[in-house]
Amino acid sequence: MSMGRYAASTDPEAGRDGDGAVLLRSPSGATARVSLHGGQVVSWKNDRGDELLFTSSKAIMKPPKAMRGGIPICFPQFGNCGTLERHGFARNRMWALDEEHPGLSRSDSGSTSFVDLILKPSEEDQKSWPHSFEFRLRISLTKDGDLSLVSRIRNVNGKPFSFSFAYHTYLSVSDISEVRIEGLETLDYLDNLSQRERHTEQGDAITFESEVDRVYVSSPNVIAVLDHEKKRTFVIRKDGLPDTVVWNPWEKKAKTMADFGDEEYKQTLCVDAAAAERPITLRPGEEWTGRLELSAVPSTNCSDHLDQPGIM
Repeated sequence: MSMGRYAASTDPEAGRDGDGAVLLRSPSGATARVSLHGGQVVSWKNDRGDELLFTSSKAIMKPPKAMRGGIPICFPQFGNCGTLERHGFARNRMWALDEEHPGLSRSDSGSTSFVDLILKPSEEDQKSWPHSFEFRLRISLTKDGDLSLVSRIRNVNGKPFSFSFAYHTYLSVSDISEVRIEGLETLDYLDNLSQRERHTEQGDAITFESEVDRVYVSSPNVIAVLDHEKKRTFVIRKDGLPDTVVWNPWEKKAKTMADFGDEEYKQTLCVDAAAAERPITLRPGEEWTGRLELSAVPSTNCSDHLDQPGIM
């Protein structure tokens, strides 16, 4: 099992219906729980035990349905823009521990606790999406408790293929009306609530008072989500993922979702590092890498993080 030297173990309590999970723990005391169903991070807690990701109280934990919350992996399709099921099939499949050749040393991700997973297409997958790939995923915690996901997708096919992708990240917030996003000002976005019409963001920050479902295109690699009530800022760093998806269903839509509580829209905000506007194309033998790092810091420190041009 490809794991760091700090506690990364199979967690019998996390697995339901034989699902299985891996628990990561950083020296600071932060933890992350990873389900082999979907290769999905289902929990990320800081050193005080505060849950930083949202999971619906009505989430269905049983395969083959993806769990509503955490960080589902959307591949090889994001949303409904294609012929596959919504958000693709990767989030609904059982992943395996990658014990062969993970290809990343611990120094590559700066992690102290990590797990390497792999997904290969089943015969059923290839009926709907006839391409051969190897999807390697490293999920890790840094010594300070930051959460990192590195996806590497290789074309082992004899012909090119294209895909879209997102880390569909459900952040836990105190109250959506008290949250704002900085770093997406003046950008163009595609509005999924109006047939993907293109608009330009006008505000000096994004705030919420109704349903939002937008793809901000060519977005910067560092974005901040400020939660005033919790005095906490999520800093999102990404690489290889040009877009940022922002989603909250608000009251009316929340009531139509069977696996989402009627009032739970107030406690979550999805901010996804994504490649959604333009598909990624891989020729035979080519590999793509998409990285995400999440950190949660006191809001008084957030401006320092936004000034950083790099990632990880």
